[in-house]
Amino acid sequence: MTKAEDTVRRGYAAFIAGDMELLGSLYTPDVVHRQPGHNQTSGEYKGVDDVIAFYGRLFELSGGTLQLELKSLKTSGDSVVSVHGIKAQRDGKSLDAEERIEFTLEGEKISRLDVTYLNEAVFDAFWGKA
Repeated sequence: MTKAEDTVRRGYAAFIAGDMELLGSLYTPDVVHRQPGHNQTSGEYKGVDDVIAFYGRLFELSGGTLQLELKSLKTSGDSVVSVHGIKAQRDGKSLDAEERIEFTLEGEKISRLDVTYLNEAVFDAFWGKA
């Protein structure tokens, strides 16, 4: 396992445990998280505080039901690409899908997260209007 993969794995473990302080420490101060789609969670979140607040919003919108399960990691140049399962409940709807994230690292810190939905329509329907 590369150092970059180890950093990403530690990030997943921190997210799953709800340890946002540890997660934030794995990011560069100017980290960018890009969330695709056409829903209320879509957009770019910039800086550690904004990104961590976005994660809090995901937990809030899902009533604390959001769960991730890391399925794979692969290093590609300066990036680590992950695929994870995501499950959540919201307003009588269920989400059970997969996301892909391309993590860009600077040194041993994550500087960018680019999310790709494997089925964008499913996420737009679950998270609701922008």
